[in-house]
Amino acid sequence: MKAAPGVRQYCCAVLASAAAIAGSPARAQSTVTLYGVVDANIEYVNHFSSIRPSAANGFATGPGQNLVRMNSGGLSGSRWGLRGTEDLGGGLKSVFVLESGFGLDTGTLQQGGRLFGRQAYVGIERSGFGRITFGRQYTSLFDAFANFSPTAYSTQYEPIAAQTGANLRSDNTVKYTGKFGALGAIAHWSFGNGVTGAGEVPGQFRRDTGYGAALSYAAGPLALAAAYDQYNPTLDTVTGATGTIKKAGAAVSYDFGPARLMGGYRWGSSVSAAGATILRDNYYWIGGIYQVTTALDLTLAYYYDDVRNLGGANIENPWQVSFIADYNLSKRTDLYLTAAYAKNAGLNFDTSANGFSNGYFPGSGKSSMLGLAAGVRHKF
Repeated sequence: MKAAPGVRQYCCAVLASAAAIAGSPARAQSTVTLYGVVDANIEYVNHFSSIRPSAANGFATGPGQNLVRMNSGGLSGSRWGLRGTEDLGGGLKSVFVLESGFGLDTGTLQQGGRLFGRQAYVGIERSGFGRITFGRQYTSLFDAFANFSPTAYSTQYEPIAAQTGANLRSDNTVKYTGKFGALGAIAHWSFGNGVTGAGEVPGQFRRDTGYGAALSYAAGPLALAAAYDQYNPTLDTVTGATGTIKKAGAAVSYDFGPARLMGGYRWGSSVSAAGATILRDNYYWIGGIYQVTTALDLTLAYYYDDVRNLGGANIENPWQVSFIADYNLSKRTDLYLTAAYAKNAGLNFDTSANGFSNGYFPGSGKSSMLGLAAGVRHKF
């Protein structure tokens, strides 16, 4: 059967357009990469309460029970994403990333149901100058300490929110990243982070804003980093009153053949709109990774939070020990066992100081928690 003249003309136009695009030098140097991670495990937790503490219930929890469940994201948050670049000539490139987090156990979106809740940005990069990007991005402090975390910011058992802050991903952010030989530099400004659901309110410029900067150095076996972060969250949605959360820290790592040791310190201060102390703490971590064979890595880490002031309350300082055994079946697939024991807090330091954001609530009268998980991860 012959195609109608209009259909033939339409097809010819499409083919001509495709040929023109393919022949364009700029288009020919464009790349878009689909990537992702799928990670799931079976977890056991003791002393677990299903009741989330809050001001409404007097920060009370229910009885502690043993829990066995399937989880998504033991070592890495399950995700898929698109990463693209276009060579614009003269050392200039355009770049973008769209990254979506999801629960592999249920298939639901993470990060509050956002489609691209992990990252979403576009920008320009120039050789010898660096990169400027716009969108939802990680803070400077988060990026600076990423290579100094013994457990590599493992999703399941690392007190990441306590270390870097709940604003570790910030909306409406302008960010600069540069690399100059052994030196690295990062700086960012957020016009309004959506952690509290506000920001970018007319007449209230400070509301939910945030900013930070970091410097790093890496040469041979030695690496160093220092960073600062400030976030001004909305405390009163009616008046627009904001608090101030400040964090600053430094980290170091050193390679010894098949082993790598690392550690760091993070100073923190949170105050209300009136200047009253909400939290003042000193956070420490230390750990190491040992490559037993080309396929097997072992990781051990220790975290300690010296809570100097928690709204005038006196609490026991939380600490946690974490362990990971990771066996690579291939470059893309690995099996792992991960474990953590926390004292004076839920796993990942889930306390009122951290806003009970990690979902590990110790039962009434319990001061410790143990978690064990065995899982499989595939990267594509």
